[in-house]
Amino acid sequence: MPYATKAQIERARQPDLLTFLRRYKPDELIPTGPGAYKLRSHDSLKISNGKWCWWSHDKMGGVNALEYLIKVENMKFPDAVQLVNEQCGFFDARKVQSAPVQKEEKPKADFLLPVRFQNNKRVTAYLLSRGIDIAILDYCFQHGLLYEAADYHNAVFVGYDGKTPRYATLRGTLSGSGFKRDVTGSSKQFCFSITGKGNGKLNVFECAIDALSYLTQVKMQGADWQQESVLSLGGVYQSRPNETPKVPTALQGYLKRHIDVQEIVLRLDNDAVGRGAAGAISQAISDLPVSVELPAEGKDYNEWLMRQKGISPRQRARNEPER
Repeated sequence: MPYATKAQIERARQPDLLTFLRRYKPDELIPTGPGAYKLRSHDSLKISNGKWCWWSHDKMGGVNALEYLIKVENMKFPDAVQLVNEQCGFFDARKVQSAPVQKEEKPKADFLLPVRFQNNKRVTAYLLSRGIDIAILDYCFQHGLLYEAADYHNAVFVGYDGKTPRYATLRGTLSGSGFKRDVTGSSKQFCFSITGKGNGKLNVFECAIDALSYLTQVKMQGADWQQESVLSLGGVYQSRPNETPKVPTALQGYLKRHIDVQEIVLRLDNDAVGRGAAGAISQAISDLPVSVELPAEGKDYNEWLMRQKGISPRQRARNEPER
């Protein structure tokens, strides 16, 4: 029988259910409003304001993930403690004792694109409200780089290995939604990108919307945006002190497939994480010239574009978190 120490129990009581599920089962979370979710497997269980409540079961509820695992998933207390510790990075194998069990390798999840909706009207309206040019959106729709999902009308940005989709990331389009995540089974080596006809320069962004914002700015200047090559990294992270700088997986994959790239321009967010990532990537690449062009206004290229177009930031999702 496994058992848990007092310290492990205390740690397991800390994470709220939303934090836990984002790590353990992100597919379970279905946004219902600003900061509110329901669960895919228990649609009457709601999460809001850091608490959860299961309305169909006598309003059973709680705050932390541990209570959820015990009350809803009927998990034994020591097993629940161990699971929360493992998923939230608290696990210490020396502290949890159990009979030796041979671990089975989990099969890699299959990559399946979300089902397409019959049109792209909601995605079009959402991205137009973010300042993206309609001609650039039409190009993406026509080339299978972007479409509207049938279930929750998310924008689906697709990345390819040749003609085969290998990556997709979702972006919520509902009012007040800050929902975004990669589709299960996606390979970061094939993040969203558009390869232009131009001069061997690759423009690198944190997300697809920023990449499309830059192309819109190029078009606004009267230049041919189809000459430009853009790549989304699918997000960046804060480097730890003394960590060896690394080239992000998305950039590694693109450079491997496009040996004609002659120059890289990092157009990441103008915040601590973005600036830190730009510095780390610049250090990690030694065989190509790398420059950094942060947005002249705002936090990212989309915010800069919206300011250029006079679009109020209020038109963006009200509780949209920073990337």
